[in-house]
Amino acid sequence: MAKKKKKKVSSSGKQLYKGTLEVTRSGLGYVIVDGLEKDVLVKRENIRNALNGDEVRVEVSTRGKKFGARPEGVIKEVISRKQSEFSGRVEVHKHFAFLVPDSDKMPVDIFIPLHLLNGAKDGDKSIAKIVEWSGNTKNPVGEIISILTNETANEIAMQGILVENGFPLTFSDEALEIAARFPEGVSDEDVKHRRDMRGELTFTIDPVDAKDFDDAISIKTLKGGYYEVGVHIADVSHYVEAGSELDKEAYRRATSVYLPDRVLPMLPERVSNELCSLRPDEDKYTFSAVFKINKKGEVKDTWLGRTAIRSKRRFTYEDVQEIIEGAEGDHSKELLLLNEMAQELRRQRFTKGAINFSSQEVRFKLDEKGKPIGIVVKESKEAHQLIEELMLLANRKVAEYVSSVTFKDKPVPFPYRVHDEPDEDKLKVFTTFAAQYGHKFSTNTPQAIAQSFNEMLQLAHGKPEQHVLETLGIRTMAKAVYTTDNIGHYGLGFAHYCHFTSPIRRYPDVLVHRILAECLAGDIKPIKHLEQQCRHCSDQERHAMDSERAANKYKQVEYMQEYIGGDFDAIVSGVAGFGFWAETIEHKCEGMVPISDLIDIDEFELRDGEYALVGRRTGMRFGIGDKVKIRVVATNLEKRQIDFTLLEVLDAQPRVRGKVTMQKKYTNKNTRRKR
Repeated sequence: MAKKKKKKVSSSGKQLYKGTLEVTRSGLGYVIVDGLEKDVLVKRENIRNALNGDEVRVEVSTRGKKFGARPEGVIKEVISRKQSEFSGRVEVHKHFAFLVPDSDKMPVDIFIPLHLLNGAKDGDKSIAKIVEWSGNTKNPVGEIISILTNETANEIAMQGILVENGFPLTFSDEALEIAARFPEGVSDEDVKHRRDMRGELTFTIDPVDAKDFDDAISIKTLKGGYYEVGVHIADVSHYVEAGSELDKEAYRRATSVYLPDRVLPMLPERVSNELCSLRPDEDKYTFSAVFKINKKGEVKDTWLGRTAIRSKRRFTYEDVQEIIEGAEGDHSKELLLLNEMAQELRRQRFTKGAINFSSQEVRFKLDEKGKPIGIVVKESKEAHQLIEELMLLANRKVAEYVSSVTFKDKPVPFPYRVHDEPDEDKLKVFTTFAAQYGHKFSTNTPQAIAQSFNEMLQLAHGKPEQHVLETLGIRTMAKAVYTTDNIGHYGLGFAHYCHFTSPIRRYPDVLVHRILAECLAGDIKPIKHLEQQCRHCSDQERHAMDSERAANKYKQVEYMQEYIGGDFDAIVSGVAGFGFWAETIEHKCEGMVPISDLIDIDEFELRDGEYALVGRRTGMRFGIGDKVKIRVVATNLEKRQIDFTLLEVLDAQPRVRGKVTMQKKYTNKNTRRKR
């Protein structure tokens, strides 16, 4: 049952609620209020000066008949802004200026008084920050905080993407000043209140280009075939005090953002790259999960608490992988032992219901100016899995412990990382599609579904349909989110799970550290509005992913500018009523083949259940996973678009039933190059 929301009353006698505004593409708004069964509808004219994502106070006036029982309201106040910085083009007039925003997230121009132009000239690409916006004025008042005109096109694009998704580019002076005050190293007094593990064999394993090392591993041999394995995580909460300006800045971002040529950190570099980075031969504060474990991955005992460590060695994933594959190296015995444990933990996870989707990461090789000059495909190898499994173990054990603690006879409010079971309708469509490749699904129980997924992935491995089945299988899954409602993590097969291992780059991990410390100390002070904070962190994670996708797309377009007129083999990667997307096999760059390019072949219609465009007369189809040959005809950096034209259809994905016709016969003779 929904918790009853305490009501406030406006001067007009109507009910006031506090909530988060979501604005749809149509312009309608919905205010999400904790405790209300239905969101409050706000018509376009009643949104006033509020923007998508803002925390607002809404006055509920009526329950509109047109929209059923949903309450209707008017925005009375913006409590806090989700986004206050916007990129755009400056227009300077005789007595005033405006910033014309790039994004439709800001529906009106921003008024800039001449004394707040800060050097910006007419036509300059700039970033403005809102400094005032009363509910009675159409346009907000802003100040130019950054001029991008003299920057490269890449710099303008990357900064614009970050601002467009609501990420501030700079930290406040107060936050930077707090970060600068912290002393280096550790103090003897602080170490007295921690488990001192500086004498244990400890090392880090990270990507070769990593600058912040937020986790380390220690290992020590015990009696009886057991080992003490420590997972040590940078103790960010030691420095970032709840409610401080530094904490507010971290919460506002909620995550670091990783673009092809940069990282926008959640915390100032003084904290993330220096104080909290577990660099070799430096004493550091950590929060640790220490396990008594054997080679079979059986955990006999778990200790959680604050520690002090000293890393002896920094490894890259490549260093460790070479040792796993037989090369000699420092601490090879310990690394091979840890890998044996990790592989056993991994096997146990999949046996108990985790879903084994393989991961493949595509990255650009960039020159010194950030221009893409090549593509690198990174695959998850055993060195990555070694760290992954130990981090999963630590996250799970922390969540299990906190879930067992109560406060006033109730579970302690805690930011779990949860993953729901697949949507029934999406699953039905996918299983019908997978059956075309001979894969049968049991959908009787969630465990049976997971087992069916794993069997399918194992049988499809190395076959032409592997990519399409993995891609569509992932799309069938729900999105993992943060919430205080612990429904478990379906994809990992865990009943209890949280994020504990990356507080440098994820704010929920900072919250987990604080709550864990209180539980261990027996001094629990539940965080107010924790569910709202969880929702904010989930939203920011999604915005970070949107930023990363947009930046990667920009780099794809920039890279393919060199190949206009070139012909390439490609795989159909998506379909829509207006055409299909194809990804080049050689470059992993995606472009669109418009439906207008296919009218000479047939009249095509979208069949959602088949993930395909199908010709009405010929039955010819373009389905996800089918192989085609395309030509690059145009690129548009500003819109981040690549346009392809179809040259010919190559081999389609083999199917058990639903026979594909004419797939090998079509060649577009109008565009075919002479060779």
